[in-house]
Amino acid sequence: MNDIPQHDDLPLPDYDHLPVGVLGSKITGLDSPGLQRLLDYERAHGNRLPVVQVLENRMEALRQGAGPSGAVPSASPEVSGTSAGSAVSPETSGPPVNPPSQGTPFNPSQPR
Repeated sequence: MNDIPQHDDLPLPDYDHLPVGVLGSKITGLDSPGLQRLLDYERAHGNRLPVVQVLENRMEALRQGAGPSGAVPSASPEVSGTSAGSAVSPETSGPPVNPPSQGTPFNPSQPR
């Protein structure tokens, strides 16, 4: 096994925070040495079976002739930390909600 890479040496930014479901699409731009660094790092740190399987499957695809496709993303929108808020507008919002006839939490009904 190679020297264990440190987090700052990894070819993917925020690798530790990537959901397993998007990892497969994020590693398609990596070559064999970059993918091997991720695999070595994962085995030494988290050793999560689903992650190791995704990395090993991609490594096998590279061995069988697949090539890196596209560029490795420099930033990950899944973990960017910025939230744009809701895209709801008056045209796409639901109908107005009427309070119940017995009152609202801020205006409880009066006894009869």
